[in-house]
Amino acid sequence: MKRILRRSTMILAVTLVFIGGLGFLATELVMDAEDWVDHPFNAHISDNGGLSQAGAVFDRNGEALAQTIDGKRVYNESESVRKGLLHVVGDNSVNISTAVQSMYRSQLTGYSLIWGLNMPKSLRSSNDITLTVDAKTCAAAYDALSAYDKKGACVVYNYKTGEVICSVSTLAYDPQAPPKITEENESEYDGVYLDNVLSSAYTPGSIFKIITTAAAVESIPDIYERTWECTGSKEIGGSDVTCVEAHGTVNLEQAMAHSCNIAYAELAVEIGEEKMTEIAEKAGINDSVDVDGVKTAKGLYDVSKANTNQLAWSGVGQYNDKVNPMQMAVLCGAIANGGKSKSPTLLKDTSFLKSLGIDINMSSDGDELFAPETADKLDKIMRYTITDYYGDNLFGGLSVCAKTGTAEVGDDKEPTAWMVGYAKDEDCPLAFACVVEETGFGFTYAGPVAETAMIQAAKSLGASAVQ
Repeated sequence: MKRILRRSTMILAVTLVFIGGLGFLATELVMDAEDWVDHPFNAHISDNGGLSQAGAVFDRNGEALAQTIDGKRVYNESESVRKGLLHVVGDNSVNISTAVQSMYRSQLTGYSLIWGLNMPKSLRSSNDITLTVDAKTCAAAYDALSAYDKKGACVVYNYKTGEVICSVSTLAYDPQAPPKITEENESEYDGVYLDNVLSSAYTPGSIFKIITTAAAVESIPDIYERTWECTGSKEIGGSDVTCVEAHGTVNLEQAMAHSCNIAYAELAVEIGEEKMTEIAEKAGINDSVDVDGVKTAKGLYDVSKANTNQLAWSGVGQYNDKVNPMQMAVLCGAIANGGKSKSPTLLKDTSFLKSLGIDINMSSDGDELFAPETADKLDKIMRYTITDYYGDNLFGGLSVCAKTGTAEVGDDKEPTAWMVGYAKDEDCPLAFACVVEETGFGFTYAGPVAETAMIQAAKSLGASAVQ
């Protein structure tokens, strides 16, 4: 009798657990149906069963980037647009996890809990998505960037509205004819599914001198009376810090414009670990940037275990420093905005994100990355860098503030090239960041890409300086 009672109790317990599990699963399915649809294991939804009846993806001007015609998903007629916006729009697969067609499949396909994917057209609301990007700008940036046949990224965003005008990542492929990646050719496509604008972090090199400059103007009262002697090399902390050339005697503005490693290495040591870390963290270097619910790769500034020489190199943008391209565009935009950042967005209409459980506030002014006085000083120094060193004939007549970087990455690789900055023109409030792996000097390789993207973006916005 006792044995029967034990067995009955066990069966009852198992039954209750089973019923409870079914109830939980049913609740999850009802509450989070769209999340289930968007999950990568439902890849079939983005193929003939989904995108073949999905809404269109448009650029900011209404140009179709992806649409369904006669039950087939087709992409923009321009190969440069298709490749340039591959990582933003995506393809028929879900391999590019941060792309619109991966992230927002349920929105595009018009998925409904009741009807599934078979809701009658008469009952469907619009399931198109319009992006903030400009197809012409992305195509121009892609053509300039892909000419190097290297991995890289170029982003341009409006630091007043947060709208991303250009977001291009290489290497890329044509979503209209995606490659078949096998063991034999996988090295050729290594990292091709990664959006480098959002998901990569790189050694910054001299663009990090923006942070060191901010720390210097906040912690050294007589910083503008200081000078440094650069002979091309100096022993700091028992090892040499080197410079690309002997700059002679330089003040702060000249040290920034000519990118003097010696001056910035000495500054980092004088400022010290605590203040350098404080300024880097306030500027968001160790945080992610939120883009419509997608978190970018975090940057890194950590000198907690650095010796004196390593601390010196950290102020130059070497040691273990890392930054993300979108992060740097937002940081530069904050300088233009008097210290406050503006959250970037790729979506013209973000209202549907709430139905996906993504709550963002695009009206927010963002975080204060720099004190207003510091931002003003950085603005003047970065403007001087253009007018005194790079030349104000760049960027098609725009009034640009910028900094280049040439980041050493070791392993006998060529340096990573950077250029970051922003335009001061009222009708062209654009910040940018461009990075190209394994090339060389930032001005030589990243500079032309940034210039191309900014000029085309300014034209698309109707900026008077480039008409």
